[in-house]
Amino acid sequence: MTTPPLPTERVTTLLTTFGLTTAAQECVPRFTLAGHAGAVPVLQEVLDLERDARHQRRIDRLRRASRLPPGKTFNTLEATRFPAPLMARLRELAAGLFVDTATNVLAFGLPGVGKSHALAALGHALVQAGHAVLFVPAYALVQDLLAAKRALELLRALRKLDLFEVVILDDLGYVQQSPEEAEVLFTLIAERYERRSLAITSNLVFSQWDRIFKDQMATAAAIDRLVHHAVILEFDVTSYRTDQATRDLQAVAPPRARGRPPVSVLKRKRAR
Repeated sequence: MTTPPLPTERVTTLLTTFGLTTAAQECVPRFTLAGHAGAVPVLQEVLDLERDARHQRRIDRLRRASRLPPGKTFNTLEATRFPAPLMARLRELAAGLFVDTATNVLAFGLPGVGKSHALAALGHALVQAGHAVLFVPAYALVQDLLAAKRALELLRALRKLDLFEVVILDDLGYVQQSPEEAEVLFTLIAERYERRSLAITSNLVFSQWDRIFKDQMATAAAIDRLVHHAVILEFDVTSYRTDQATRDLQAVAPPRARGRPPVSVLKRKRAR
């Protein structure tokens, strides 16, 4: 069983964490020499509050910068729609260990199966743990990078993206690139390779990615870099929107009277 640190040790550690190195060295000894050692636990409580407040301010800044869709969290994700192994893998990824190894997360599935919600939920969990995340539609980021390239600012734009440990590219399969757009997308993938994580949702399997990159060599090179260090998630479930529409239709359909045959049968009987 681990023994909790003494208040004196805790005060020194917290002040060091805040970057107050001189205070960390002098605070406890001076309190003790002045006969106020009994006040050190109270000082620790105040510093603990400061630590919590700083952490919350950082989380708030990260969440604002992330552009994550509000409300798309694990709490609102219909986990029962997904196979248990898939949900277990998502929960495992939420711990954030993949970020330390610059591992990519690649989510594949048909439109409407919950890929975007799942990766947004992952993003929210990572932000809460203190990681810098950016959630952006693939087409929008490609256009931003293309504009930066035309302004001779592509390198600077890529460096700004480096501030984010994880960039979530949503709906990559919908991007219909020109050769120039495909080039900046490949540049992004190559630039982050083994340095920063990419999380991608796509309705196209790898064999269809030549629609994105247009060139077989570029397609193979992009896939090779992405899957070298990657977790692949397959969303082999029915469309959420289709399921919801079915439930809505069932809810408004008039219930058939119990034990009573359909009206068409009654009409036939009367006609006899």
